[in-house]
Amino acid sequence: QVQLVESGGGLVQAGGSLRLSCAASGRTFSSYDMAWFRQAPGKEREFVAAISWGVGVTYYADSVKGRFTISRDNAKNTVYLQMNSLKPEDTAVYYCAANPDRAKFPPSKYYYWGQGTQVTVSS
Repeated sequence: QVQLVESGGGLVQAGGSLRLSCAASGRTFSSYDMAWFRQAPGKEREFVAAISWGVGVTYYADSVKGRFTISRDNAKNTVYLQMNSLKPEDTAVYYCAANPDRAKFPPSKYYYWGQGTQVTVSS
């Protein structure tokens, strides 16, 4: 069982930056594929970015490519999402997710989820 706790959300003006963190419990964090998702009010949850176990291959949604960067620090059991050039349409609750399968990347399914952190971008 893995517990994920997100932090770093807040209110920022358009064009600004935020860095989200997701701290994971357990001693096998380095073997998990990790990802960020988001859900805006009235919309379905959508994929944002993923990072693989091992060498840390990354994958991004087209809507954030070039603006967001996902990274991980296995020594700290933490995955990050650096968000630059934020837009009002980035406003959402951001969720961290984990997949331990070490199969196809990016995974089609995630087994563990955090509680989410709110990001609000004002225009």
